Amino acid sequence: MTGLPTSLEDAIAQAKAATRIAFQDGVPRLLVELVYPELKAMPVAEAYIPVLQELGLAFKVYFPDAGAAALARRDWDNPEFSVRAIGELKGQIEPEDEAFLFVDPSAVEVNAVEEMCTQAGGRPVIMLNPRLEDVAIIGIGYAGRQLRERFLSTLEQVYYLRPLEGAVLLRSYPGPWQVWRETAEGHELVAEMPQKPSGEDLDRILFGEVAPTEDEAAPVKRRKGGFLAELQSFLRALSQ
Repeated sequence: MTGLPTSLEDAIAQAKAATRIAFQDGVPRLLVELVYPELKAMPVAEAYIPVLQELGLAFKVYFPDAGAAALARRDWDNPEFSVRAIGELKGQIEPEDEAFLFVDPSAVEVNAVEEMCTQAGGRPVIMLNPRLEDVAIIGIGYAGRQLRERFLSTLEQVYYLRPLEGAVLLRSYPGPWQVWRETAEGHELVAEMPQKPSGEDLDRILFGEVAPTEDEAAPVKRRKGGFLAELQSFLRALSQ
């Protein structure tokens, strides 16, 4: 059973381990998400990329735009692997490429990303902290539904970590989705399920069949430190 990570470093290590297993199982399109608003994509990508190097793959890394790609090349001291912008001519998918990592792609680039995934064929593609479902861009009607059915549904959630208010939602491939509740002593595992729980599912798991109102909810004693505080400190360090 996957345990709750105690730091951002642990979370990235879990994501890398899940990626290795998914690669061994032949999963073609991988989704890796650490869902936290203040988390910057580039430091996470830098810590995650070694898993591709350890696997001995010839891979390309893609950022949403040329500016982000250039910044990554500079900060990473012009790495031996290719770092390009999505859609950049110099970053075209080539026969010798063995894997592809998309860092922080948004709904603006979703059509280009889908086309590149098609070109990749059965070669592994990883989406790291994507933002592909912005309803303001792709819509909530037929077009958005078609995109989800045609492309987004083909992505396997290999790793997912999301701190919630008083809880954490975690999935590490090939394990189930887990809901951890914060307690005075730490976090306790309260549920496991094969599919990602909806907001209503989380309410039932954490609060019972009907979520209590703000006035009715019993106060939760927060412990000092712990996973959320540790993650906050890492985020502050990465933001400086």
